[in-house]
Amino acid sequence: MNLDYQLDGPEGAPVIVLSNSLGTTRAMWQPQIAALTERFRVLRYDTHGHGKTTKNGKVTLAQLGEDVIALLDHLNISKALFCGISMGGLTGLWLARFAPERFYAVAVANTAARIGDQSSWLSRARAVRQEGMDVVAAGAADRWFSDNFRQRAPEVVEALCHQLTHSDTEGYAACCEALAAADLRAEVGQITIPTLIIAGESDPVTTVGDANFLHQQIPNSQVVVLNASHLSNIEAPKSFTAALIGFFAGERHGG
Repeated sequence: MNLDYQLDGPEGAPVIVLSNSLGTTRAMWQPQIAALTERFRVLRYDTHGHGKTTKNGKVTLAQLGEDVIALLDHLNISKALFCGISMGGLTGLWLARFAPERFYAVAVANTAARIGDQSSWLSRARAVRQEGMDVVAAGAADRWFSDNFRQRAPEVVEALCHQLTHSDTEGYAACCEALAAADLRAEVGQITIPTLIIAGESDPVTTVGDANFLHQQIPNSQVVVLNASHLSNIEAPKSFTAALIGFFAGERHGG
């Protein structure tokens, strides 16, 4: 198994898989861990080309989803809960559509059936390959967090931007290319498993409108809008975690 992962929480508890956003690592979920591990076995992993998971060939959305299935198989986990944010959320939508038998329910945060547009992602991939990660790190704080949070918690913002600067360029660029090609707008209406959609009211990347589109398309879904921007689990950790636990506690029956 070439995905780097960690497991926390009581053995025998229901498993929740957490999937990070583009340009972050599994450490981004730290604000959720204390509360989640009280009742869940928490499986965090570094997405392809991120953190300690090395890049291996071309990256597609389907491959990002299949990585999760392979990890569950590796750990002999037949069925789990899933929460992903941004790119991790898009991975969750793919899993809910194409591997629903492996999940009780999914939560997708700050995501969309199609994130951004193809030309922007391809130009970003080119830019980081030519100029390095500083070119995206410079604008990351504005994309990720509200003005209020940047003033309130500068050390949190600085640490994440620092980590982004030191991310693997090729891993990041390859995931940009995966996002350029990823479009589930015609597929999300086929999702039948319970789905929680979390949006940030001031998110400029994946908007409340994107969340509402998902809600309209996915029959068994609900939306929660948090007072946050794009990385809502970090900006509004208590309300994010409460929404997650409330949803998953109600959706996992037996098993």
